[in-house]
Amino acid sequence: MNIALIKQYHENMPRRQARQLALSCLERFGLGPIADRRNPALNTEERFCVMLLRAAMVKDAMILIDQPFQIVPHLKDGRFIMNALKIIDDLYLSCQIYDYRWMKEKYGAL
Repeated sequence: MNIALIKQYHENMPRRQARQLALSCLERFGLGPIADRRNPALNTEERFCVMLLRAAMVKDAMILIDQPFQIVPHLKDGRFIMNALKIIDDLYLSCQIYDYRWMKEKYGAL
């Protein structure tokens, strides 16, 4: 499980413990069943959540999301993105989202 590798290599966390932590984080999104799937087997929402979790696994994570609607292009607005960030808000210090000005309306009153 790629998410677990971050803790294994950055913090020398034992493999089993890192896997359990990654699985519990996936469960926050209701994505426990996808734990052993490879990236190509994920849908766009699952892929976004997994990418977000990988970024958040680094100690004192400062997340930068560049053009999230490129990752999940079918979203009509930023609610899914904001909800995903709220689910794991205890795992990162800050998050910045960068996008083109013409995408501003998709983000609403953030």
